[in-house]
Amino acid sequence: MEWAFRRGMGALAEKMGMEFLEFSLERCVATLPVEGNTQPVGLMHGGAYVVLGESLGSMAANLHAGPGRLAVGVDINATHTRSATSGVVTGVCTPVHLGRSLTVHEITVSDEQGRRLSTIRITNIIRDAPV
Repeated sequence: MEWAFRRGMGALAEKMGMEFLEFSLERCVATLPVEGNTQPVGLMHGGAYVVLGESLGSMAANLHAGPGRLAVGVDINATHTRSATSGVVTGVCTPVHLGRSLTVHEITVSDEQGRRLSTIRITNIIRDAPV
């Protein structure tokens, strides 16, 4: 978790109010408030779910990549199955595949009642970090 705090979440995640709760190779968890991240009709914006998923998945892939290496997203998809209108949503990121040059993570986003709102899958490619 210390690594994630040192590195930071990035300006977009911070602007959206994302907070990391747990951070390890096996599981990363973060929350995001609904307020301030809605579409005009008051529902949580689907793009906000994707930002939560990409933030968790990319940070997890970079932790796996290790020092001197950089993970960069090459594919992401999301299926939204329910909408949130208030409160906080929670994203839980778990690895599907952790390879030397490629990672795949699944992120489930749930509301405060534990109902799944979105399922996101991200693939990251791992390269040597630029010098």
